[in-house]
Amino acid sequence: MTIQSQVDNQIGLITLHRPQQLNAINQQLLSDLENTLDEWRNQDLRVLIITGAGKAFAAGADIKQMSSFTAVDAERFARAGQRILRKIEHFPAPTIAAVNGFALGGGCELAMCCDIILAGPKARFGQPEVNLGVIPGFGGTQRLVRRVGRQAALELMMTGRMVKASEAVQIGIALRETEGDVLEAARDLAATIASKGPVAVRYVKQSVDGTDRLDLDSGLAMEASLFGLCFATEDQKEGMQAFVEKRAANFIGK
Repeated sequence: MTIQSQVDNQIGLITLHRPQQLNAINQQLLSDLENTLDEWRNQDLRVLIITGAGKAFAAGADIKQMSSFTAVDAERFARAGQRILRKIEHFPAPTIAAVNGFALGGGCELAMCCDIILAGPKARFGQPEVNLGVIPGFGGTQRLVRRVGRQAALELMMTGRMVKASEAVQIGIALRETEGDVLEAARDLAATIASKGPVAVRYVKQSVDGTDRLDLDSGLAMEASLFGLCFATEDQKEGMQAFVEKRAANFIGK
């Protein structure tokens, strides 16, 4: 297996595990990642964390594998990567990328599919594909613009420049830089999110995701609908009763 996976207290952890290759993304890793996402999709996970083994998150796609691709092979690989990364974006539970080192090319694209990116002190981000005579293929040209704006995205992709954690936070790729171990920080954040009403958390993600494709009026209508659906859950009753009784809520996700 090119990934390691575990679930603890309803928090899933996927670790990209090709440390000798800096977790370079090849076809097998994509397949293993997709299988785990499909397996976990209908489980009662409250948060999903993705990180990398060793000193990299993922240093890009596997160039040794790609070097022999034909144009047809390359498009097929790109479409497969895009499909699988969309599964991360559409994963029902919130997702956190714990970027511990290099997140370049496909690694940066993978991180940007997560809802929240935390950057460790040694994190490095970039879309350096032009150095190889190609462009991003797993969605980088689309997601980077959405995160940092057109000018900054063009500069990063046209120069292949790599940015440190502090600049990644400044321009909007990552949420924040952690002082210590980024996976520990991701676990702490995941635990906080997991302690909240799970149905409400998922509805927040669903409503915010709608801002990419809906006009304001349609988005407001969806928000009102999801707000109403919250009142059909046991969690809403428990949450409000706990507030009145001045105690911690015990959410069950129903």
